[in-house]
Amino acid sequence: MEMLNIVISIIVAYLLGSIPSAYIAGRLKKGIDIREVGSKNMGTLNVYYEVGLAEAVLVLIVDMAKGVAAILLSRWLGLPIVWQLVAGFASVAGHRFPVFLQFSGGKGGAPALAILVFLMPIAIPFFVVVAVIALIVTRNYTFCYSVALIAFPFAAWLIYGSQPLIFFSIALLLFLGINYIPRLREMHTKADGKWHRVIKRSSVKQRL
Repeated sequence: MEMLNIVISIIVAYLLGSIPSAYIAGRLKKGIDIREVGSKNMGTLNVYYEVGLAEAVLVLIVDMAKGVAAILLSRWLGLPIVWQLVAGFASVAGHRFPVFLQFSGGKGGAPALAILVFLMPIAIPFFVVVAVIALIVTRNYTFCYSVALIAFPFAAWLIYGSQPLIFFSIALLLFLGINYIPRLREMHTKADGKWHRVIKRSSVKQRL
């Protein structure tokens, strides 16, 4: 019975992650494919710039809810923490490789952040402090959010003392980092090969 529950939780988590909220928002509001405009990322920031603020907020809420729902489902099925984390990872993978869009989706940032916050709420203040400092210095939303995610592996180690959470948070960050490499290369090219222009912006509205 437990093996059946494990399979169910992973499949449902992946399908939840595959719900293309950003794509749906773009199609419904402006008739566009969000993967073909702006940064071409199926995420909150691209929806904000290319579709609108209200749609971006809704997409963020839905994408974060997908990650938390995956964890809650596995808990409801009575699965141990390891399989809860596997289900969480499956939802992030679904966001990145959605079955409904021929496996072409977003980076997985929103569901990943929601899962980490849900599992390690004590790390939230550290995440916020790092993110705010990075934003003030760089004026780059993506960079500040990415750097601040480092708070979670340290929280898993120093505060929670949980090996599953340590390995999970590191694996999740590596997964997100690998997904973002093509976008980094694109921005590096647009910035004339200057990494400081990729990281630091003249304003929060500047995009590459």
